[in-house]
Amino acid sequence: MLRVKAGDVDRMGLLFERYHRPLFGFLYHMLGRAASCDDLVQTVFYRMLKYRHTFTGDGEFRTWMYHLARNVLADFVKKNRHAAHHTDVAEMAEHLPGGISADAGLEQAQDVAQLHQALDRLRPEDREILVLSRFQELKYTEIARVLGTTEGAVKVRVHRAMNVENDFPPH
Repeated sequence: MLRVKAGDVDRMGLLFERYHRPLFGFLYHMLGRAASCDDLVQTVFYRMLKYRHTFTGDGEFRTWMYHLARNVLADFVKKNRHAAHHTDVAEMAEHLPGGISADAGLEQAQDVAQLHQALDRLRPEDREILVLSRFQELKYTEIARVLGTTEGAVKVRVHRAMNVENDFPPH
């Protein structure tokens, strides 16, 4: 990213290849639908170019990227507050990696749909902290930088979010 910041924008392609899937995963787990995620990934990379001057190199690139992604997501949610929210299993199947049989792929898509139903029951801030820690596998120190808080606060929030299930009646 420092090379992109210095004017070598061709390096953005390498960053895209390396980070577009994890970024898509973060956005998908936050929204629960794949249709908007491709566009949001593009928006995040556009903002990376637009705001490359703000990248200092002091922290990890991923931390800065997820900070931008959170802002893009917040803008999207604000703009689309009243849009219908659903998880389309067929839509998710399109985004499964190659080499998965149709039945296994459909089963995996259904599992993902169930996961998103559970995530949807969480408060947005709980969902975000679990997605960053469990799905994106960010370290607590990285999450603290993304969220602008302390590592200790992140640990507490993850613990509380993991125990939220006790607040829901069993199905």
